[in-house]
Formats: sequence, C-alpha cells, structure tokens
Amino acid sequence: MKTVEQARAADALARVTELSGRSEPFKKRYRAYVDRLGPAIVMNGLGQALATELAAAGPKPANDDQKAHRELYLSVQRWLCRADDGVYASSPDVLRAIVSCDESRYLEAQAEALAWLGWHKKCCRAAFPKSEEEPA
Repeated sequence: MKTVEQARAADALARVTELSGRSEPFKKRYRAYVDRLGPAIVMNGLGQALATELAAAGPKPANDDQKAHRELYLSVQRWLCRADDGVYASSPDVLRAIVSCDESRYLEAQAEALAWLGWHKKCCRAAFPKSEEEPA
C-alpha cells in the first residue's frame, strides 16, 4: 500500500514522463509555469490560480505557451479529480467542483494541490530544461 506522499510523487513523475516527448520550448515554459503556480495559489487561492492558467491557455491552445498553461491546468485537475480518492473524486472539471463544494473541501483541495505541486516541481526541474528568464 502506497502512502499519500508516494502516490503524489508517483503521479507527479508520471505526468512529467507523459510530457517528456514534447518540444523543448514547451518543456521550458511548462517548468516555468509549474514553478509559479504554487506562489499564485498561496497569493490568490486555488480557484483563481487555476482560472488564470485556463485563461492563459485560451479556448484552443495553438502555441507552446498556451499548451503549457493548458497541460498544467489538466495536471492539477487530474490529481484533484482522480476517481477513487481525489478531493473532488470523479468530477469532470476542477473549477466547477471548486465553485460547487464547501469551504472545507476547497481548503483541502488547495492544500493537496500545493503538496502535489511540491513533487511535480522537483520532477520538472530534474527532467525539463530551464528557461532563459528563470533565475539561476
């Protein structure tokens, strides 16, 4: 039986592995957005941070920048809405789940997203190249 930490780590690594075949510009942007999402959640809340990612992706992501935003949104959604034990188990859309559930569930989701992002950020830093604008 896996611990919650092992499950987070495994999912974060699996997502990086899934995205590893993408272009270098995509991976640089994705890594940068992963680095920024945690602070955005802390400053603005999970709902606004995810809505910002979705807005930056646009309705039909066409370039690496938009695709990276969309994939990050989907990555967090996949973790929070996983079928058996996600905070929003089996919900098809994390933003709809956020606005339809109570505050305690929202706070649980926010804490879980930050915990998962800790692993995902480390996996991205290990596997994806650093963008030029990222500090050393």
